[in-house]
Amino acid sequence: MRFKTAAILAATVLYHGISARYADDDRAIEGRGGRIYGGVDPATPDVRHFLGIPYAQPPLKDLRFAPPKPALPFGEFSATRMPPSCMQYLTDKPLPTTRDVPEFNPAGLNGTTGPISEDCLTLSVWTPRDMPDPKRKLPVLVFFYGGAFQAGGTSVPYQIPAQWVQRNKNTIVVTFNHRGNIFGFPNAAGLPAQEQNVGLLDHRLALEWVSNNIHAFGGDNSTIGLFGHSSGSVAIAYYTYTYVQDPLAGSVILSSGNEYIDILSRDPGHGNFTFVASHVGCGNLAPAEELACMRRADAHAIEDFIYRYSDAGSVPPVYFSPVIDERTVFGNYTARAQEGQIARLPTLIGTSRDEGVLFEPYNPAGVDAALAEETTRASFYCPSLKAARTRLDAGIPVFRYIYSGNFSNVSPRPWMGAYHGSELPMLFGTYGLYRGASTDLEGQTSSNMQHTWREFTRTGGFGAGVLGWDPWDGTYREMVDIRRGVGMFADFGATGFFEFVSGAGVKDMDSKCG
Repeated sequence: MRFKTAAILAATVLYHGISARYADDDRAIEGRGGRIYGGVDPATPDVRHFLGIPYAQPPLKDLRFAPPKPALPFGEFSATRMPPSCMQYLTDKPLPTTRDVPEFNPAGLNGTTGPISEDCLTLSVWTPRDMPDPKRKLPVLVFFYGGAFQAGGTSVPYQIPAQWVQRNKNTIVVTFNHRGNIFGFPNAAGLPAQEQNVGLLDHRLALEWVSNNIHAFGGDNSTIGLFGHSSGSVAIAYYTYTYVQDPLAGSVILSSGNEYIDILSRDPGHGNFTFVASHVGCGNLAPAEELACMRRADAHAIEDFIYRYSDAGSVPPVYFSPVIDERTVFGNYTARAQEGQIARLPTLIGTSRDEGVLFEPYNPAGVDAALAEETTRASFYCPSLKAARTRLDAGIPVFRYIYSGNFSNVSPRPWMGAYHGSELPMLFGTYGLYRGASTDLEGQTSSNMQHTWREFTRTGGFGAGVLGWDPWDGTYREMVDIRRGVGMFADFGATGFFEFVSGAGVKDMDSKCG
């Protein structure tokens, strides 16, 4: 089950102290270390985007497999083009994401990942072109993308936040690239034990950049919320146990991912790294020499070997994901939480009703519903419940939800339902860009989700009575169902009415987790 779950989830900063002064061109931001030129897409004329800003030095040569280093100052930087994603591959195997909804792939391509590069440690900022109140800074949501710590990036079409900011004009959204697979989680014998999860260290450096610089874009660095999906939510959960005293955020939103979803690599002998090394000209070397050789090897050759080997179904499987290092990933999260070793950040946590259909053997006519339901329960719903209980027991405010939306342009096959990730087009407002027109209900549900995610971030966990959603108390009542038919709450912005799952319904779902 562990390997199946892993397969499922398929201090200096850049330009120190940017001023909040804008140049005459409202697409440029000027700072002491340089000027960043952004752009405006005619499709979203009220949004300024700043794409591909380096937050770290390129992780090349001796910096490959190493902790990230802050980016160097620059003179001028054009942030008008979508940056490449980090090194990865897209499987050729039939999946909904390769056959039906390729907009979950970087650049939205099918059969390729689009532009990739090892020089990829960049972030992108979407901000309203005209601030509602220039003196009032906006809440900032920072998105951690999913992809099983193997794939993903800021260019995933369904996860580009321009439509979100265009609609609301009261939110700033940041996305960022980070290293994955062997480049982010090498688990190499030649590396120190606490430098194996460099992809997770990328996350921290990106957030330091946001905390230090987002005010220049109109953002409030005291109102930063972290939200993620799948392995992105797993990473956020890990993060809350690592940076307990200084999380640089006020709230977290965990969608379909948390610390109890087992996506770890267990290879204490470092055999996977050595196996790959032996196939790219770095075999039969001592650990230090092996590492040095792999830092000189061609990055595409490394990735291509992993791709060919893995897609062929070769055994033993070769897999690179976080390892327990007791620095960024811990062996016992329940004990750490009980000891107070978790950041006390209000948490919105939930899953989708049909997560598992994405991970069963693909058939255009349908998948095994019983197997899909079991995958949903064991790999997503129950770990989410455990993570919620862990935080509740630690005195952290928790808000639970389940997403049940089923819209035909996002779920084009009738059996797909609310599959893993299907809520993301609703959240980012990209649901109507592909496969036909959207319904009014779809638009309302999307708007309600965006409003809720933003308010949760703005208030640091809703606050008292905001939106009428009370924290979960450990019983079977306070869980919101984001469902087709009612949207998230019926009277948007007025009474704050939510559609709650009935007590019996929640009890039935929770009881199956033991």
